[in-house]
Amino acid sequence: MTDRCEQCIVRQFNAMRAMTKEELKRISDAKLLKRIDKGDPLFKEGERLGGVYCMRSGVSKLSKLSVNGKDQIVKIASKGEVLGQRSILNKEPSGLSAVAVKDVEVCFIPSEAIDDVINHNPDFAVELLRHMAHELNEADDVILNMSQYSVKQRLARILLFLEQFGTDEEGFLSIMLSRDDLASMAGTATESAIRLLSEFKKAELIATSGRKIRILEAQGLQRILNQQG
Repeated sequence: MTDRCEQCIVRQFNAMRAMTKEELKRISDAKLLKRIDKGDPLFKEGERLGGVYCMRSGVSKLSKLSVNGKDQIVKIASKGEVLGQRSILNKEPSGLSAVAVKDVEVCFIPSEAIDDVINHNPDFAVELLRHMAHELNEADDVILNMSQYSVKQRLARILLFLEQFGTDEEGFLSIMLSRDDLASMAGTATESAIRLLSEFKKAELIATSGRKIRILEAQGLQRILNQQG
């Protein structure tokens, strides 16, 4: 993958597609390429970011510290997504933490470079607002899912969502989350998530090997998700 923004296909997935070639050149000259190992943070909640992170490859989890001191995962981010946009626009510390779930490559773009494009390119500003509106819609969906679905349905939904990121050579989900993380995404206790995974395994919907999960019957998980009442 090229290191130059004006030649990078990743920008087609985010607001940077509205930048001019000259703006992309300036952004490319200002950015810093970073590699973050699996398990390491990109940034932490409460940190002043000083720029945005454009995901070139890998997967990260975004979480917020809850009142009981546990991290609540609110989003899984992958290639093409830009992290830290709201913090840059409202000039406030980050409201979320980001940790690499798989090895990550990001381009860190300083806020000064982004601000310059916002001030001179209204198309980019509008595109940025559209992407942020989409993120708010996703957050609304998360809240709705918590009230609309049972814990069992939410866990089935999460497994089907994670399958979209692919599998390894043995057929296990390529994103390997801890049981605590799965429980966090499902909005339940770790013990409940473990019990439900055992139930899915007994029903031969999934297979496990340590933390790894292989989906055996996606249609069965979908039927659980579609259950009424």
